[in-house]
Amino acid sequence: MIENKLRAVIRDIQDFPKPGIVFKDVTPIFQDQELCSAVIDAFAERLVDHKIDVVAGIESRGFLFGLMLANRLGVPFVPVRKPGKLPFSIIRKSYDLEYGSATIEMHTDAFAAGSRVLIHDDLLATGGTADAAASLVRELGGSVAGFAFVINLDFLNGSSRLREHSENIFTLIDY
Repeated sequence: MIENKLRAVIRDIQDFPKPGIVFKDVTPIFQDQELCSAVIDAFAERLVDHKIDVVAGIESRGFLFGLMLANRLGVPFVPVRKPGKLPFSIIRKSYDLEYGSATIEMHTDAFAAGSRVLIHDDLLATGGTADAAASLVRELGGSVAGFAFVINLDFLNGSSRLREHSENIFTLIDY
């Protein structure tokens, strides 16, 4: 079962990025090619009945599985980046995090209006970053087909924040 395999390798890093935060480190997953493939298989199985035109991956860990998932689904990948990283015309959204604030950007020509966009990141905490990405998708005329996360920190209830954009919230492991 994918959840057990993930639970065995995801490690907790105390007080990162600041005191009081327990960071869920997904990087050990990348040391196991079979587990990486199993992660993509698990997402693909959950998404089989959903129409997705584009996968938008949130910087930076959302790029890692996001691109692989887009390739598996046969759809384009769109990077959602931190400020100053995209070279073309952009739109941006600022938002609050559980430990500060941030801004993300997307190219204005990232996808065609009317596209159904799956937003992917490694972890769902309070939902601020994914909510901001969903706002960018809508601003560009797309609709949110759903959200996909490797990890959900259930106790922070981020999924409730995202449901205004889509009821389709896919996670592989909950803490």
